[in-house]
Amino acid sequence: MNKKESGKIRENEQVKYCLYARKSTESDERQAMSIDSQIKEMTDLANRDGLIIKEVRQESHSAKSSGLRPVFNQLLIDIRNGVFNAILTWAPDRLSRNAGDLGTLVDLMDQGKLATIRTFSQSFSNNPNEKFLLMILCSQAKLENDNRGINVKRGLRAKCEAGWRPNKAPLGYLNVMNNNRISYVVIDKERAPIVKQMFTRVAEKGQSGRVIKAWLDQIDFRTQSGCKLAISKVYEALKKPFYYGEFEFGGKTYKGNHEPIITKELFDKVQRRLLVPPKEWHKKLFPFRQICKCGTCGASITAEDKYKKLKYGGFKKHIYYHCTRSIDYDCEEPYITEDDLIQQLIAQIDKVKIDESFLTKQLKEEIEKFHSLRDQVLHQEFLTGNLNQFDYPQKDPLDVDMAKDYLLHVLKAGSSEDRVKILSAIKTKFILHNKQISIM
Repeated sequence: MNKKESGKIRENEQVKYCLYARKSTESDERQAMSIDSQIKEMTDLANRDGLIIKEVRQESHSAKSSGLRPVFNQLLIDIRNGVFNAILTWAPDRLSRNAGDLGTLVDLMDQGKLATIRTFSQSFSNNPNEKFLLMILCSQAKLENDNRGINVKRGLRAKCEAGWRPNKAPLGYLNVMNNNRISYVVIDKERAPIVKQMFTRVAEKGQSGRVIKAWLDQIDFRTQSGCKLAISKVYEALKKPFYYGEFEFGGKTYKGNHEPIITKELFDKVQRRLLVPPKEWHKKLFPFRQICKCGTCGASITAEDKYKKLKYGGFKKHIYYHCTRSIDYDCEEPYITEDDLIQQLIAQIDKVKIDESFLTKQLKEEIEKFHSLRDQVLHQEFLTGNLNQFDYPQKDPLDVDMAKDYLLHVLKAGSSEDRVKILSAIKTKFILHNKQISIM
């Protein structure tokens, strides 16, 4: 062995290489060389040229953005700490496709901590010309990456303008593939009729997404992948304009060339059904929910406001009580108005068990409020001419008949807040069946 060869070997022994292999997980680099192939080729090169590889590191991660690759970030830290002073990799674009990581590599060369970057066909050391070439090649990779993104977006827009949605087909449709790419969509003859029934049930029967979900589970409906449809996916499907012939992509709406499953009129009717006004929690009180159970399925009773448009303008408010359907989604117990429910309750008041002490306590409080109002607010001349004759009642407010009269008064004319409070005195529970209440 001559001195020149001996010196070369000693120089190589001082260079501590880390073999870095990367493959992007994103579609723009599906044709890139696999990680195993990169490692094999660069290991063969190292054996051929007598390079010492201290460690092999690999990852599957995009290099579009800086600072996001954990293995590469650790490699930079180890170079700063002197663990390695050279990198062996298949090509410059394996190291960087962005300006941030490229700048860090060049900066490490300027500091003398990174002696060389060796690729399959080139070598870049710490001199101006080779660093400049490295920057050009990595910048070219960034340019290609940026242009590829622009071209992909342009191609997607062109496909949308031609009337074909580029994503995976929604429930009720199937993708037709061409060269491993989505070409167009056709109707899924097995699932499309079910999707249409979903819209029809909401539009014509007023069924909620939860009721639709229960029906789909009952008929064992499955997606193309064999999964049951989650309730979130039910609502997502009911809001897709794709089913009547339009679709949204990139913030724009396009007219599709696919065959619609439903009409635009049916879709709009479903959207009106699904439109739920914001709930004002704890502001709406429905006092009679607490004393009734559904006589058909045994579930609790709930209530809601309904507004009827009057012939000569304005609206009239009605409160309807009905089954929550928490036990049976298809419970057919009819609705009853609050006024009808109150009249039936008053008719059975003599059969109802009442907490008389609670009622008399509430009545005493009302009497005290009246006298406080009289003493502190009303003027003497008004009292003399109007209310002075009213004093504490002759009968003891603990009288049972007076307490019951007070209960009837609140049921007939009290506010929702008053009724909620006073109904705590009623210990009897009722069953609501066919718009009639009866004692349990």
